[in-house]
Amino acid sequence: MPGRTRILVRFLSKLLRKELIRLTIINWTSILESLLFAAGDEGLTLKQIAEVLEIDELEANDVIEDLRQEYAANENRGIIIVQLAGTYQLATKKENADYLKKLVDSPNTSTLSQAALETLAIIAYKQPITRAEIEEIRGVKSERPLHTLMAKALIKEVGRAEGTGRAILYGTTKEFLDYFGLKSLEELPALPDKVEDEYIQEEADLFFEKFQETINS
Repeated sequence: MPGRTRILVRFLSKLLRKELIRLTIINWTSILESLLFAAGDEGLTLKQIAEVLEIDELEANDVIEDLRQEYAANENRGIIIVQLAGTYQLATKKENADYLKKLVDSPNTSTLSQAALETLAIIAYKQPITRAEIEEIRGVKSERPLHTLMAKALIKEVGRAEGTGRAILYGTTKEFLDYFGLKSLEELPALPDKVEDEYIQEEADLFFEKFQETINS
């Protein structure tokens, strides 16, 4: 074998050996777990995970599946990987829901009032919608619930209505989907196709009833 060819072969062998060592010692699932923990409720898309790990999306998907199976196989683990609104994030197991509810129901935990839930339900189903339209359905002023929902990032301004005054239009956020464990708005309970105008209060009650079913499911 000519000298230059021999040198090239040795060089390539060393590169392959280094790559093999790199692939062997890197614990991808450990790194992914840290990334998902750091990302919190924001979660990470498959593209983001692939870019950070410097691998292609197919490989990244395999790493996600490996970690998912690792959690599923160990009953002593209290977390799982879920896919919500196009992102992957860590979540708690349903089996531990009763204990988590105790934490949520503790006096020091801020929860949504019935007024806020009613307002949020109407926005979720009717978005984009103005404050005046919300108040017409609820039958009461809704300024305070809107402020609460805005502060919790569950709703946001999505535009302006046509006509005099250019009223603010409200819609739900990604945080709303995460909060209720929904992948998309399509997972909300279906409502009747028609509700007559004279039954506005019944419509509001229906919104709230259906929304409560989503929360408690």
